[in-house]
Amino acid sequence: MKRHLQRSLILILFITGLNFSVSAVDIKPVDSVRIKGFHLDMRIQVMKLPALKKFVLNLSNNGINTLVMEWEGSYPFVKEPLIANRYAYSREEVRDFVNYCNSLHIQVIPLQQSFGHVEYILRNYKYVALREDQKDFSQVCPSEPELNKKLFTTLYTDLVSTHNSPCIHIGGDETYLLGHCEKCKKRAAEIGLSRLYFDHIKMLCDIVVSLGKRPIVWADIALKYPDYISLLPKETIFVDWNYGWDVNHFGDHAKLLKSGYEIWGSPAIRSYPDNYFLTDWQKHFNNIRDFIPLSRKLGYKGIVMTSWSTSGVYSSLFESEDELIDLFAIRHVYPLNGFNILVSYYLSTLNSDEKLTNDQFIINYCNTRYGLNSQQAMQFKHALFATPYNVVHGKVISPKEITVSQLLDSATNALNVLKSLKPIREEQEVRHYVLMAGIRVYYLRYMKIEAEVNSPGFSADQVPVCLTKLDKLLADEQKLNVEFTALNKDFLYKSALDEENLLRSQKIHVLYNRLAKVK
Repeated sequence: MKRHLQRSLILILFITGLNFSVSAVDIKPVDSVRIKGFHLDMRIQVMKLPALKKFVLNLSNNGINTLVMEWEGSYPFVKEPLIANRYAYSREEVRDFVNYCNSLHIQVIPLQQSFGHVEYILRNYKYVALREDQKDFSQVCPSEPELNKKLFTTLYTDLVSTHNSPCIHIGGDETYLLGHCEKCKKRAAEIGLSRLYFDHIKMLCDIVVSLGKRPIVWADIALKYPDYISLLPKETIFVDWNYGWDVNHFGDHAKLLKSGYEIWGSPAIRSYPDNYFLTDWQKHFNNIRDFIPLSRKLGYKGIVMTSWSTSGVYSSLFESEDELIDLFAIRHVYPLNGFNILVSYYLSTLNSDEKLTNDQFIINYCNTRYGLNSQQAMQFKHALFATPYNVVHGKVISPKEITVSQLLDSATNALNVLKSLKPIREEQEVRHYVLMAGIRVYYLRYMKIEAEVNSPGFSADQVPVCLTKLDKLLADEQKLNVEFTALNKDFLYKSALDEENLLRSQKIHVLYNRLAKVK
């Protein structure tokens, strides 16, 4: 009974967002997890500093002791000034933020991608000799060790000057171009892809160790090509990221467990297939429910929640064959401040010795946070979880055959359910869910029109009818934009909000303008 009461109290504290730390309720350690972390992705949707601090304060009040900051272009490198983008923080702001986190007993681990996902560096022709490919700028060439060593020694040294964490996260995930260029093809034929990968990672780890820090590496490529994993220094930490798949998804998981390196686990609250128009809520709830207990069972020493603003895949806009103008993130998701319920679920599960069910948590959360009863909470859940399917080329990607019209009907019903709920508290938080559902309905209305104009029998005679439908659709665009800006204006910069609103509807305007010429 005592444990049950303690667990209920913990859950209420997380849900209500009261300023109680885990120690305030005298929780006993229930597992070997010493790193309780959260990852923030600043590749797009760079948070305003006050919003960033407010978010971190809530994490601290609920037991988080580690923040992994993927600064990307928001970090102001001194000796490599081309890397920073227009949303970069000043060095004073970075130091202030790190000091603020330290005052909350949170260490800030900088994440500096150093193999793949480095478009934001290699886009500048200053680094042309480091590119694995001269069109796809996502990856450095591991066959240029001296150039890589010079660049990343500079970057890591700069990060050490502003961060006092004992670790540096060097990335290392999703190296899709491994063995791609002619130099690397030749080396891979001689030594294999595993050695090609780990020679580069070892060089990076050695730099980190020489700076008195521990290197952290995403584990997916180590799982795929594990043969030379033992080359890395013993200080290395691997992060096993798993967003809902089998543990052997990337490779033989047992080899990672037997490697002798410290391992952390990493679920996600925003990841594929999430985009502008879809959030797979059930996938993320299940991921939190299942993978955190599994991480404990596997003896992982840390758990870090990831939250991806984008997939990190970019579309290139070229001025000519060789001159890049800009890179645009292909996939955007809704801003992080619309995901409080998943953040709270993570915090609750992370600090509980019992496995919570989705329904248990959602009922408690809706009751305590919004003042909704159990029946309303289940209506809320079913609306969030409803038909989380994408549409590709007019076809719904789903386990069972379903039309775009049927998917639209389901999404419209979910939107109406969310609108019908009348929260007693935290009305603005619920508005985020309503807005996300409204954006999805808006998108599916367009996809239905798009499927019509791409059908074999579509003719010029039908254009006026489609333009009328598009006119009605575009009439709702401004309402969505106004609500999106109102709910996120304290979280993101105005230009970022404007860009999100523009890109979200760009496809609709393109089709409208094309058809308007036919009328």
